[in-house]
Amino acid sequence: MGLMDFIKKQFIDIIQWTEDGDGTLAWRFPMRDMEIQNGASLTVRESQMAVFVNEGKVADVFGPGTYKLTTQTLPVLTYLKNWDKLFESPFKSDVYFFSTRQQVDQKWGTPQPVTIRDKDFGAVRLRAFGNYSFRIADPRLFHTEISGTRESYGTQELDGQLRGLVLQHLSDAIAQSGIPFLDLAANQIEFAKALSTELAPAFAAIGLQLDGMTVQNVSLPEELQKILDQKIGMGMVGNDMGKFMQYQTAQAIPKFAEGGAGGGGGIAGDAMGLGAGVALGQVLAQNLQQGLQGGAAQAGQAAAAAIKPEDVMATLEKLGELKAKGILTDEEFSAKKAELLKKLV
Repeated sequence: MGLMDFIKKQFIDIIQWTEDGDGTLAWRFPMRDMEIQNGASLTVRESQMAVFVNEGKVADVFGPGTYKLTTQTLPVLTYLKNWDKLFESPFKSDVYFFSTRQQVDQKWGTPQPVTIRDKDFGAVRLRAFGNYSFRIADPRLFHTEISGTRESYGTQELDGQLRGLVLQHLSDAIAQSGIPFLDLAANQIEFAKALSTELAPAFAAIGLQLDGMTVQNVSLPEELQKILDQKIGMGMVGNDMGKFMQYQTAQAIPKFAEGGAGGGGGIAGDAMGLGAGVALGQVLAQNLQQGLQGGAAQAGQAAAAAIKPEDVMATLEKLGELKAKGILTDEEFSAKKAELLKKLV
């Protein structure tokens, strides 16, 4: 190359990146056919890091600050390019900037219920969602594992991968936390901590640091929620079988009423409704009979408890007068007397 050709070449003397705020994680400085001038200025702002890649290998990593690119600041490139010879010629190297600021409000959730083991229920399928935040902690690793030689790489391209990591470790996090499902909703902070601990190594493996994790909701699918509601209702009545039958009856009445009001349903539906109605009738009859018997027994006990000795004596005196007048026989008087005296016992 002649001296004039060398002078005509375009050189880069200022290398910097002003983030545009669109969630860009990695950005390659546009080189085209230009080369970096020896002694050029490199500006790395706060929340940024710069990586020089030469012939496909990461050569140097720069943190925040302003640097003059010389043989002293780029020793690896000095060795590769032999800057100490000839005209201290410019060099051509790829420069990548990485945003190290916190990427907040990244969403995660379960598109389908996740099956987990549970202390109380054995196994349940639950849904959960929340958000998290992260940042690039190791740009060298992130470059080699994720972003590569792309001109730019944003959070939206990484979103699916990170969501998958969260879901992959969700079950393990619940198992490690040891929190039963019924307590998860009340211990969302502890659950989030367990999930964050479980996820941190997976994020670090691709050069990321997990800064925050929240669990905003934990719930069951609708059909399982109904079963849970019934279990809660059963728990409220305890082990009293009579109360349990009353609870079941109360739960069944609206369904039968709805079925009857709707009409139709075919012969099979009518037959099922009839069979269920008979069963319901039996349950109602048994409950009614138990209630009446219990009520009668309670009424008898209350009546017996209400009779006073002076009332018994007054009644005997009146019966004695009726006997004296010939209205009652001796046998009738004796029977009534015995009956009244029993109530005093």
